[in-house]
Amino acid sequence: MASLGAGGGSANSSHRHRSLAPPAHVLASIFTSKPPPHYVPGIGRGASGFTTRSDIGPAAVSLGGAGAVGQEAPADAAPGQQPVNDGAYNAALGNDGGLLAKRYDDDDEDKEADAIYQAIDAKLADRRQQGVREQKIKDQIEQNRKDNPKITEQFADLKRRLKDVTEEQWEAIPDASDLAAKRQRKNDTTVAMPDTLLRRALEGQETNAHIDPTAMPGAGAGGGGDGATDLKAVGEGRQTMLGMKLAKLSDNVSGQTTIDPKGYLTSLSGMHVNSEAEVSDIKKARLLLKSVINTNPGHAPGWIAAARLEETAGKMSEARRFALTGTEKCPKSDDVWIEAARLHPPDTAKAILARGVAANPDSISLWLAAADLEPDTLSKQRVLRRALMQIPTSVKLWKASVDLSSEEDARLLLTRAVECCPQHTELWLALASLETYEAARGVLNRARAAVPTELSIWIAASELEEANGNGKMCGKIISRAIKSLASTGTAIDRDTWLREAEKCEKSKSPATCRAIVFATLGMGVEEIDRQRTWSADAEDALGRSCPETARSMLLKAIEAFPGKVSLWRQLVKLEKACGTATDEILAILTKSVSHCPQAVVLWLMAAKERWLGGGQMPPSAEAVDGARAILQEAHRHNADSEDIILAAHKIELDSGEHERARILLARSRDRTGLCSMDGTAKSAASGGSERIYIKSALAERMERNHKEELSLLTEGLGKFPKSWKMWLMKAQALRRGGGDVDGDGDVSMLKVEPGSSANAKMDDAKACYERARAALQQGVKQCPHSIPLWLASADLEFDMGFPAKGRALLEQARLKNPKEDRIWYLHVQRERKLSTGGDVHAAEKLMAQALQECPESGLLWSAHIGMAPRQVRKSRCADALKRCDKDVRVIGAVARLFWADGKLDKARSWLTRATSLAPDDGDTWVLLYRFEQAASAASASETSGASSVIKACTAASPKHGIFWTRVSKDPELWEWDASWKSRVASSASSAHEMRIERTLELASQLMSAEEDALEGVGSRK
Repeated sequence: MASLGAGGGSANSSHRHRSLAPPAHVLASIFTSKPPPHYVPGIGRGASGFTTRSDIGPAAVSLGGAGAVGQEAPADAAPGQQPVNDGAYNAALGNDGGLLAKRYDDDDEDKEADAIYQAIDAKLADRRQQGVREQKIKDQIEQNRKDNPKITEQFADLKRRLKDVTEEQWEAIPDASDLAAKRQRKNDTTVAMPDTLLRRALEGQETNAHIDPTAMPGAGAGGGGDGATDLKAVGEGRQTMLGMKLAKLSDNVSGQTTIDPKGYLTSLSGMHVNSEAEVSDIKKARLLLKSVINTNPGHAPGWIAAARLEETAGKMSEARRFALTGTEKCPKSDDVWIEAARLHPPDTAKAILARGVAANPDSISLWLAAADLEPDTLSKQRVLRRALMQIPTSVKLWKASVDLSSEEDARLLLTRAVECCPQHTELWLALASLETYEAARGVLNRARAAVPTELSIWIAASELEEANGNGKMCGKIISRAIKSLASTGTAIDRDTWLREAEKCEKSKSPATCRAIVFATLGMGVEEIDRQRTWSADAEDALGRSCPETARSMLLKAIEAFPGKVSLWRQLVKLEKACGTATDEILAILTKSVSHCPQAVVLWLMAAKERWLGGGQMPPSAEAVDGARAILQEAHRHNADSEDIILAAHKIELDSGEHERARILLARSRDRTGLCSMDGTAKSAASGGSERIYIKSALAERMERNHKEELSLLTEGLGKFPKSWKMWLMKAQALRRGGGDVDGDGDVSMLKVEPGSSANAKMDDAKACYERARAALQQGVKQCPHSIPLWLASADLEFDMGFPAKGRALLEQARLKNPKEDRIWYLHVQRERKLSTGGDVHAAEKLMAQALQECPESGLLWSAHIGMAPRQVRKSRCADALKRCDKDVRVIGAVARLFWADGKLDKARSWLTRATSLAPDDGDTWVLLYRFEQAASAASASETSGASSVIKACTAASPKHGIFWTRVSKDPELWEWDASWKSRVASSASSAHEMRIERTLELASQLMSAEEDALEGVGSRK
């Protein structure tokens, strides 16, 4: 086999040099001998199929005791030792050794796989070690906690045993502060003062007229005294040292020769003591700066830095030496001369600056510094004039000289200054301001010729003409300015012109401001964007507190767009905000309606301004006649406007002309095709609109014509069945005993004779309630989403004594109108009133459900606070403020809490905040009125804050609120009695203010009665 190449590599190589044909006896032995085990013919040349290792068998092939054929044993092999077979099975390598290891070599993929497996094994081993480490750390921590427990853990069992401590044991525990006091008193001991200390103090205060020889140095046997300290001598020594230090510090940078001894200790406390690190930094900086000035001695900043470093280090002599050396090395540097002068006393500084000016005669800063060193004005002027002789073109020197001169001298100086510096506009304007009118015009003309591209000269010319009464010239001057600047190529944009207009307004030149706006507002603005852009510019100018600029912009916009109602309204709003007189506003509105006769809102604004613009309450007859004339003219141009009719009705009603007001409404009910301000039709097929019928019914109610009121409401509901207000008004009229309407449309009134029995009156009341219930039932069917109708229906049932029906109605209302806090509020309040013996659990449970459904309702939170006991209200107020901190009802509830605690100032501030947040809520004004009355009664003060509340409430004219609307919309509740009629007759206040006062008083009574009723069931205090 070795001869055929089946043996080792060396035998195969030797046969390559021999003959390829084997000997004959070898061939014979091959064909006659038995093949070796597992031999497959043709496997060497690939004649067999796929063979696996299992087919081949073990890699160890026994070739006989003497080894393989043709393989000799090594020469150094021991006798009887078997030859080494590289193809034999290796137990350490397993199946990867032996023949296969010889036959196949590891490739790159195998190596990569081995590396990956090794990395995975290392990662897993590290993870196992990490887990072991973490467990070890946890064990150490637990052991440490067991060895060193916390204080809380040590006393945990004792804390648990505290639950068994009785109240008497708690009271018996001594207070820690008492023990500390006892311990402190125990340690506070006094010791008698020794006699030696008293003797020494006495000797220190004595003064002897003779010399004691024994007290002299060297006296006595020991050559010294008794060792006692002379306190007086020590004090005198300290005073001497203090005087020496004061004398030493008297020579400072500014040349001061005296120091205030009183402020010396204060200055000592402010002294900075350099630390070792700072000293080291100073040394390093000193070396660096030394290198700088040695390397480049002509570098002025280096000398200045070195001088300031020495100044910081407290070495003034070195600082001055460096500064003077710097002036020698850098004589052309202004900063070095100024620094040297700063470090020296004034006299020396003058000499230094004199040398500096001689070295730099054209240095402006040196001349100004030299002038600053002079003590009086004449000396400063003398220095500045010498400087101007040397540098006549310096604007700084001219300004400094003018500032120190009188008006006449300044005019002469400026005349010379504009000759020397003709390109500086400030000098021209300053000269013009000092000249007379004619001379100033000439100065400005010469300035325009000298500086034709300067805008400020033209504006100054316009302001000059305006200041002298020639405001008409402002427009011409600004127009010429625009043309002249354009011819010189000076581009000034629109924003720059408008900023100059605002500057003119702030400098009290409104005519120039208006001229600039009119001439430049349209620059660079497209025609389609002009109205929007100009209106926005006016708003921005008003926001920058420039009302005249905004007014000019609006006037320019109205001139371009006279038919735009929004521009007229914006102008009127601006005039009212600026406090313009009523006559001027009326002139603007008159001009506006002439351009926009179909704008109903402008007519109404003009009528209101004429009626109430004077501020007189009630309005005068002249004001009423003027408003009537305006509305008549408005009705002539807008005959179908419902708003004009209602405005005329309001004027007649407030003026006491009730019959004329009723006639106006009657005529409007007969008209068709009425429209509101937005142009939408409001009337039915025939007759007036819903608002007309409501106003008509209210007018009849005020006149106590219940029959006519019911007739109008019935007629109106026939045309507008979805009007919930008319259904509610009808139910209220029926509940008051107004009667009912039969099938023919006639109204039958309930009449109760004065001598009727109580049963008859009760029957009549029940009949009224039944008719009101029927009206409300119809209204709820027509308007199922009207909350006031549902509330009125439930209130009626509760008042009639049917709480079950009332609860059922409120349940239905909640189903049809979920998340409505007013329904929940009424239900809770009714349950509180129905509670007996102070049992409010039903109301509390209902309130919890209400807050779950409406968590952001201030109405419910205020009631929730009122239901709580006094000790819980504070926490409920905090919860309510987290939910709705800007709700006026919650703020009122918090104010009530402060009021109950006696914190009147806080209660007043919270109530004032509530009225400012919602001035239209009447209940807040009522609560503030009650508070001020109670506060004035408690303090027995003659000046009550209630009067100011009445005036503020009159200005606000609130229209909403639970208690407010009960009074203001029911004339029977605030009917003038005899006392009030006498007060109205004798009062200087207007009728409107008296009505507000009466409403506040009656609503306050209703609120107090409501709170008292709820307090009776244990829900308050």
